Parts: sequence; structure tokens; C-alpha cells
Amino acid sequence: MTPEGKARQRIDEKLEQAGWVVQDLRQLDLGTARGVAIREYPTDTGPADYVLFVDREPVGVIEAKADATILTFVEEQTARYAASALKWRVKAAPLPFLFESTGQIVRFTDLRDPAPRSREIFHFFAPSALAEWLRQPDTLRARLAASMPALPTRNLRDCQIAAVTGLEKSLAQNKPRALVHMATGAGKTFTAITAVYRLLKFGGARRVLFLVDTRNLGKQAHQEFMAYTPPDDGRTFTELYNVQRLAGPRVDPHAQVVISTIQRMYSVLSGEAIDDSADDISLHELQPDRQPGKQPRLVRYNPALPVDTFDFVIIDECHRSIYNLWKQVLDYFDAFLIGLTATPDKRTFGFFNENIVAEYTYEQSVADGVNVGYDVYEIETEITKKGGELKAREFIDHRDRLTRRKRWAQTEEDEAYTGRDLDRSVVNPSQIRRVIETMKHAVETQIFPTRRETPKTLIFAKTDSHADDIIQIVREVYGQGNAFCKKVTYRTDEDPDSLLASFRNDYHPRIAVTVDMIATGTDVKPLEVLLFMRDVRSRGYYEQMKGRGVRSLGFDDLRRVSNSADSAKTRFVLIDAVGVEKSLKTDSRPLEKKPGVALKDLLQGIAIGQRDDDTVLSLANRLVRLAKQLDDKAQARIEKASGGVPVGELGRALINALNPDGIVDTALATARAKDIARSDDTLTEAELAAARAQRLAAACAPFDRPELREQIESARREREQLIDHINLDTVTFAGYSAQAESEAQAVIARFADYIAAHREDIDALNFFYQQPYQRRALTFDMIEDLHETLSRPPLLLTNERLWAAYARVQGTRVSGGDTRRQLTDLIALVRFALGLDDELKPFAEQVDRRFQEWIFRHNAQRATAFTPEQTEWLRLIKDHIASSCRVERDDFDYAAFAARGGLQKAWSLFGEQLDEVMKEMNEELVA
Repeated sequence: MTPEGKARQRIDEKLEQAGWVVQDLRQLDLGTARGVAIREYPTDTGPADYVLFVDREPVGVIEAKADATILTFVEEQTARYAASALKWRVKAAPLPFLFESTGQIVRFTDLRDPAPRSREIFHFFAPSALAEWLRQPDTLRARLAASMPALPTRNLRDCQIAAVTGLEKSLAQNKPRALVHMATGAGKTFTAITAVYRLLKFGGARRVLFLVDTRNLGKQAHQEFMAYTPPDDGRTFTELYNVQRLAGPRVDPHAQVVISTIQRMYSVLSGEAIDDSADDISLHELQPDRQPGKQPRLVRYNPALPVDTFDFVIIDECHRSIYNLWKQVLDYFDAFLIGLTATPDKRTFGFFNENIVAEYTYEQSVADGVNVGYDVYEIETEITKKGGELKAREFIDHRDRLTRRKRWAQTEEDEAYTGRDLDRSVVNPSQIRRVIETMKHAVETQIFPTRRETPKTLIFAKTDSHADDIIQIVREVYGQGNAFCKKVTYRTDEDPDSLLASFRNDYHPRIAVTVDMIATGTDVKPLEVLLFMRDVRSRGYYEQMKGRGVRSLGFDDLRRVSNSADSAKTRFVLIDAVGVEKSLKTDSRPLEKKPGVALKDLLQGIAIGQRDDDTVLSLANRLVRLAKQLDDKAQARIEKASGGVPVGELGRALINALNPDGIVDTALATARAKDIARSDDTLTEAELAAARAQRLAAACAPFDRPELREQIESARREREQLIDHINLDTVTFAGYSAQAESEAQAVIARFADYIAAHREDIDALNFFYQQPYQRRALTFDMIEDLHETLSRPPLLLTNERLWAAYARVQGTRVSGGDTRRQLTDLIALVRFALGLDDELKPFAEQVDRRFQEWIFRHNAQRATAFTPEQTEWLRLIKDHIASSCRVERDDFDYAAFAARGGLQKAWSLFGEQLDEVMKEMNEELVA
């Protein structure tokens, strides 16, 4: 058979899969089906390889070419046939749908598009799709270019306006891929929903696929769709359009928006069921297969989900796995790809053809007040850094990893361990305790000294076992009960969604410990402290984890869960207990060989549908090897979890599934069952692929069970952890990082520069520059105006932030860090910045000191000192000045004065001297 003949054979198969009946000209029967493809149909410029008929009318042509043909070079030939007169047909208008194909590759052009441009598609369209397009007055791309109205900007941030308009401009230019880079917390999902609404209403889109990382993020996205109300309609999005959160194998044909994980969509396309737990695995946690030329996520055409099912695919947080593990899932649909990310890397830009339609960085979001900045506080302990050693014949606890049952026994030999071994093969409770104690002390005395309750804190743990150890020690160190600290992971006994909601909205828990669930995407705005007790090597994943703390929150909302908060959320603090800030980060860790992939990653990959030869064989070899190493009890646990299959047999079943002879035998048996005559030589690639998939599905089915994967992974490790109670840990460093120090210096510099630049035009600053000879009244309104100016973007110089910055840089000259900031503390900050005071103390303390000096001096100069009752009233006046800058007659109506008789009582005590006393105190105490 000639190369072109083989190509036509593959084209025939693809057409039939898509619902076309393929006929030779001699057998022409246009009434046999809705869609008929006629081979070698004559035209006035020669026979066309295929002419497509829908409802008896010609609609398109296919130009068939052999493999290795560059299809863009033959587009003119296809266009010639489309414009030619068809024999026996009267209509002479060019046919609108043009295809070129080798049977492996298919390219498509719609001549009705503005500036028609060919594009590669995964498979031929079904006849019903072409019929539907012909019924429409214009094409999707024509509508995107001409029918999108101006964007209403009410209730949208500038960054969101830029993202939607930039995206629509890109779509109008028919660019197939677009990237929206928006900082975490800037409203990516809200922006995407705004764009989706406009594409459905004005662009005439039929259906949009919204891909998320995990099932939990799918729930969160679904909630945002339900809450969204468009600017031109009083109904919510879900009242206008059907939104499906995909949880099974079927896409609702009536849904305009489908929310799914990419794992779930692969399952739908491949027809291979996946365990629900696969939707809970963040793809950031998996190791990608980066072997050149491999496409691990091979998908086949699914007639129940044709390639035109979605017009747009939005990839929320387009992590690295879309470039390798899952790329064919995205390639399957003939859709515009729109990426949303807060952490792009060079491959992100490359995948989206460097078409960045909007860019809004974290730094910009902080400057705009959309997000908050952060400080890094480092905790370094001796054992975290250097590890420890257990001497032979020491009596210590040995703990089973799964049951956590302990036995008291001697070590057989010297056991040295490194910091990396902590909480894996060795647990040192002292190391965990030192970190938690240091965090507690730092938060209560340095980071949030005025808080009465522990700020909402998230701790990142290495494993579930590590998380349990942390929780027990946190409750012990803080002297709190179970409600205070909870584990929020997918493997918790409590409902993780309810726990997460409580952490977000309720007083308890104050501290949450997680391994995976809220590492990426999940919104917990009240978070103010992140403690890293695990290292992260992926730069993108690390930025995602940090992003849990960046979201801003208003004063009332923060006080709802943290009662003693005295302002809106202005920052969060990242406490680094493992050197995560300093460790080497890569955009994605490369894997040189499959032996370097962790067993856990191989198991999870198989569970969510990875079926390439290298992954399957690597897991098989590990299991066969493991069968020789395990004791009888471990073997029995795995056999029970697998439903009676020994671990060695699980590995051998994987190897047998890939046996080439076995695949051929299965394909032949399937053909015989369908009464199709086949031999080894006539089996098609599709039949062999289906047989391979069938055998692998059976061999991989046991790994759908989470309990089996957990048993295998646990057995691979040493069966017991050593509990080191002997080596006590010490903190070698606890303090803000150099980055935090330099940021504090930058804050102080911005403050000083602003004061110098606005000395003439801001009244409160002018007051201080006029001292001491041109003294005039400093009012509360002046200070309030200055405070509001400094607090707004882009300065964001709140009293709390300025005080913390000075404490960090000039700690020996700053006091009062553990007291709540008052608005009038801004007076102390300005005086310190101008050099009028050598020390930075709360304004109330300065007023107290000046009051003592003034009253002592005043009594010494008078024949009679102030009476005790007068002195008590003077203290009331002093306290009022400390909080309001000055005192006037009208202020005696305030409660503190009114409760003691108000202005009338003050006049009876001081008489005509009252005004002079107030004038002196206003000048002396605020000076």
C-alpha cells in the first residue's frame, strides 16, 4: 500500500469515528446518513480526495497527503478544490470547510472567518457540528472580532479591566492561546467569570471548560460562579446559565460552563474510571515526566465528547503539568486556551506563545492595596541544621508509621541522621517543640505583640504523620484544647470542607496544619502567619503556598475572627523554620530517569491515569523488588488492601499488560467478538491502542484504592520511625531575615522622603518644621489627615508598619512595641524621623513624661501647689491630649469629663485660670 493509501485508510477511520459514512463515487448514496464523505469526487479542476456532504449539500473538502507532508504547503490545493465547480451540482459558491490530513495530523480552515487561518485539530468534526455552524449567521471568530461591546467597568479593579479587555483584544485577533498573569488575591476567578459571561452572551460561545487543580478549588470556583451577578442583569450567573461541576464520566449537554480537574477530564476522554481521591491531588505535588518526545497522557477520540465540545478552555493556575503530563487533554479540544496564573515561568510564557494579555504582579497588587506585603522571620535550630546521632544500645521509642503504636527498645547500632531525615525516618520532638515555642514567643512579643489571641496561623507539614506530631506539640505549648489546632488535609477524619470553613470564618481553630489541601488556591483571608516546617523546591509551588497569606482583609472582617486586631490586615509574616527562603528553587524539578521518581509519585500517577510504558514498568519493577524485601506482616497488609493480590503479583500484572504478544492477542479477541476479520498484520493502530489500554486498565485497577497506595508507600519506608528523646534541640537564631531588614529600611526611607517633600503643604508637618519659635495649634484633624494620606496606596505607611520598621532597624532606641498603636503615635513617629526626639516612644508615654515635668515646674513656681482634686482633673486633661492632641472647652462634653461635672466643675476648680492652664498644657505636652 502506498504512503498516501495508508493515509486515506487512517482518514477513513477517523471520519467514521466522527459519524461520517465514507463512500466511493460509484456507491454514492447521500440519503444513507446525515454526513457523507465521497472519495475522488470530480470537479472542474480535477477530482477532490474527499468532498463532505451534510444533509445532501456539499460543505467541505479534504486533501489527503502522505505522512511527512507539510500540510500548510498544500492549503492552496485544498482552496482550489473548494472553489471549483462540482460535477452534477449547480451551486458554484466556494465550500466553506477545508481540511488537510495525513491521517495522523488534521488541519482545518473555515473560510467564513475574518482573515481565514488554518489550525491543527485533534480529529475531524462530526456532521452535526458543521450543520450547526452553517445555521449561524456568522462564525465565533467573526463575533469575537465585531460583536463584543465595551466592558462596563463598575465594580472592577483596574487590573481586572485590563485583563478582560486584553483577552478580548487577543481573541478578536484570533490568537489561539492567551495568558493572564495576575497576582494571587487580585481576583483571577472573578475576572475569568466576567470574561466567560461576556463570551457566552455577546460572543455566542456554546460551552466553556474551566479547569482547576483540585476538587476543592472546583467547589470554590463553583461558589464564585453562583455568587456572580453581571452588571447588566439582576440575576446571578447560575440563574442565567447552567454550570456543571464535573464529578462523573458524563458532561451535561445543557451546561454552558463545565468545571473540572484535568485528571477528571482525562478520565472522561479515555473512558478509564479514576478514584475520587485523584481529584484531591494537586498536580503541584506530582513529579512530571519530562522525557523528550513522550506524551504520557495519550487520549483517543471519544464520540460522546467531540473535539468541538468546548469553544474556550480556561486553565486556572496553569501549572507545569500542562506542558507534559496532560498536554494532549488540552490539545484534544478545538478551543481557545486561556491561562490564569500568579506564578508564571519561562515555560508558561512559551506554552501560551508569549501572548501575555495582562500582567499584574504581586508587587503592583501590594502597592494598590489589593494584597498585603509580608515579612520573613527565621527560626534556625541546631538539629534542623546539623541533625543528630543516637548511640547504640540507647533505650528509645520505636513507632509504627501507620498505627503509631510505640515500643520501648534499644537501638542496635549508632544511628546518625540529618536535618532532611527529620519527621521521615526520625522524629525529634524537641526540634518541633523548639520551633513552636519560638514561634509563639516571637508572635506574642515581636510580630503581633498587641494581640490577645493567636493570629490565624497555617503550618505546612511534610507528611500526615508529621502533621499529627506538630498538632500535639502545638496544643501542649499553647496550653489549649483540641479546637485550637486542627489538621486540614484530605486524609482527616473530619469533613475537610467544614474544617476549612471554620478556619476561614470562625474563632477556632486558631492554627491549622496542612500537608496538601490549602497549599494552593484556597482562599483564607484572615491568615496572618505562615510557618514552613517543610522545604519546597519548586519556585511556582512555593509562591502558591506563600499566596495563602497575601489576601487583604478589612478591619471589621478581620476582627470577626481575631477580636483584638486593631486595624485592617496590613501584612502577613512567613516564619521559615527549614530554610525554605534560602533553598535552591527551580521552575520544575527535572527528572533524568524514571528510577529517580518517588514511589509515591508513581502510584499517584497510575491512580490518575498515567499509562506510558516507562511509568508502568518502573512501578512494576519497584513492586517486584519490594516483594523480596518485606516481612510477612507487611505482605499480608498489602494483600488485604489489594483485595487478595500479593504485591509481587501486582508488579507482574503490570509487566504482562505491556507484553506485545498479549496486546495483539487481546486485539484479535476483541475483533473476533465484533465479527471483524483481522490478522496480526491487518490490526489497526487504534485497535492495538485500545487493546493496550484495556489490559492496562485491568492491571492498574487495584491502584485506584487509596488504602493500597498508602500501604505500599508505607511498606517501602522503614517500618518504624525512631523517636529521639535524647538529643535536645536549641534555637541558634530567631529573628527577621535580611530581606525583612532591608524592607524596613526602605519603609523608613519612604517615610523620611515624604516628610521632607511635603513639609510646606501638609499642616501637620508644617507644625513641626515651624518649631520652636512659630508655634501654632496642632489639631487632631491635622494628624488624621496625615495618617490617611500615609496609609493609602502607594505609600501604605500605617502607624503599625512604621513602628515595626523602626523597631527592626533601630531596636535599642524604640520602645512600646507591645502596646496598641494610637492615631496620635504618628506625632512621635514624625518627631523621631525629624530628629526632635532621640528615642521613639508611644505618644502617650511622652505626654506622661512632659506632664510630670510641667506640673512639677508649675507647682515650684506657685505660692500654692495644685490641690489633689485639681491634679486629678489635670490628669484627665492630660489623657485627653494624649489621644486627641489638644483640649478645648467643647471637649468637656465628652464622657470622661461629663461624668465628673463637665465644664462647670472645671470652672469651679480653676476659675479664670482654666483657659490659661489648657493653653499651657496644649503647648507643653505636645511640643
